Amino acid sequence: MDDTEIRTALRKIARPHRSGGVVVERASILAASGDSEAILAWILAHDGEPEFAAPAASRGGLHGGRLTFGETQATAEPLRFLLPAGGLD
Repeated sequence: MDDTEIRTALRKIARPHRSGGVVVERASILAASGDSEAILAWILAHDGEPEFAAPAASRGGLHGGRLTFGETQATAEPLRFLLPAGGLD
């Protein structure tokens, strides 16, 4: 996919974000295109920021969060991507 095709695909599935940019759900990217890897790479190359799910609440007491901190984010895929204002122009 070239730059124009990627921008066109993203405009169809992106929605406004309160920051002034746009947000794109990862699931929408995977469903909308057969070349989702190219779109994901394009987003990251154009200052897109991945957003991960919040980690689950710890049940290990006062220091329980230290046992699993970062594991969820390190292994999980981002749920959505935030592109800055003007990122699709």
